[in-house]
Amino acid sequence: MGILAWIIVGAIAGLLANLIIGGGFGLIGNILLGIVGALVGGWLSTSILSLPYDVTGINLISILVATGGAVVVLFVVNLLRR
Repeated sequence: MGILAWIIVGAIAGLLANLIIGGGFGLIGNILLGIVGALVGGWLSTSILSLPYDVTGINLISILVATGGAVVVLFVVNLLRR
């Protein structure tokens, strides 16, 4: 997956995670949150949950996996902020 695809998926996932959980970090922060969320979501879905879903490009499954990972990351960050 190219850098532009990571940025697009990261931006969408970060925005969705911000809408779900709240406490976002602005545009650039949400893009980075989404990229980290894509990594975490891909790892969780394949390694921990043994699902065949991974972040493979700009598609619905990738966005859902990245959003799930971004929600987990944002939840942990919000817990650590308190």
